[in-house]
Amino acid sequence: MCRFLIFKGKEPVRLSHLLTRPAHSIINQSFDSRLRLDRRRPINGDGFGVAYYPIDRELQEDGPCLFKAITPAWNNQNLETLAEKTKSPLVFAHVRASTYGVLSETNCHPFTYHSITFMHNGGISNFRRIKRKILSHLEDEYFNLIQGSTDSECAFVLFLDTLAKMGYDTTNKDGNFGHVVLRQCMLKTIQYIKEWTQEANQDDPSAEPSLLNFAVTDGSTVVVSRYITSKTDEAASLHFSCGSSFVEYAPGEYRVERLDRNQDVIMVASEPLTFERGDWITVPTNSVLTIKNQTVLLHPIIDEYYQEDPLYTRSSTLAESKGLMGSVPVSEPLERNVPPLEREGRSRPAVSAAVEVN
Repeated sequence: MCRFLIFKGKEPVRLSHLLTRPAHSIINQSFDSRLRLDRRRPINGDGFGVAYYPIDRELQEDGPCLFKAITPAWNNQNLETLAEKTKSPLVFAHVRASTYGVLSETNCHPFTYHSITFMHNGGISNFRRIKRKILSHLEDEYFNLIQGSTDSECAFVLFLDTLAKMGYDTTNKDGNFGHVVLRQCMLKTIQYIKEWTQEANQDDPSAEPSLLNFAVTDGSTVVVSRYITSKTDEAASLHFSCGSSFVEYAPGEYRVERLDRNQDVIMVASEPLTFERGDWITVPTNSVLTIKNQTVLLHPIIDEYYQEDPLYTRSSTLAESKGLMGSVPVSEPLERNVPPLEREGRSRPAVSAAVEVN
């Protein structure tokens, strides 16, 4: 299944340091996934995409730059050249293993609309049975935006339609909707999908849960969900890391440095980019992660699938069966010799816990 990566930094990063150079970059994950627990479909070769916001604010006037292709990400010379020559403080990257929809650029993530960028890892349960419900809910303006055939793009336009119905101008070129608005819109979008799939699945006891790892940004704030419509199953994997810098200390070998308490670099990924356990924190199932001004906030999604017991262990069988679980790295890197956190005075990243915003 798919993998995505988000980078948000105080200073721009060269795209190659995220996409191509690291030994476990998102591009390398697409064909050599050492941390993936499921091996039945080890290759994400059904296209890729990267959206990045230019350093020059004037160039952000109508949203991010976007590069997509249906070729395997590891075999695209244009991507390699672009990544070496481009810097950005905010990057959304995605590699695709298709479930719904044919192989085409219109079905590749991320999806963009003016200042807004969106991507998805997972799948909507019984999508073929609720697709008409989603489309009939949309205003014409957003219905007509759909170019592909995926559940992910339908979720994106549903998000846009929901944002508009909340009273916000989705064509706002400056973005800056604010973290509360984007998070509320994300929760409403999940709620719609949850209700429609529950209705569709009433007469289908074999229906699987929806896996809704959504990521959205307006060019300033980032909101990411890790969610499943189940009280006993794990959602698709999601991890984050933050520190003072993301550095290459040997060819292809990277680590997150924490020389102070600053969170100058924040990354969110389906599968970690480094092989050191201390670099990454697992996002809890059925929660929303928000990046606001280089601060990470975690909000639980409190509904019928919420587990009050923090010690309850969910089953990872479903997510593993779909290739949607990437494990947290072991304490020592796989076949690598990376110094432990303590050697350079690095500390654990600071995280702000928050209650649900209704």
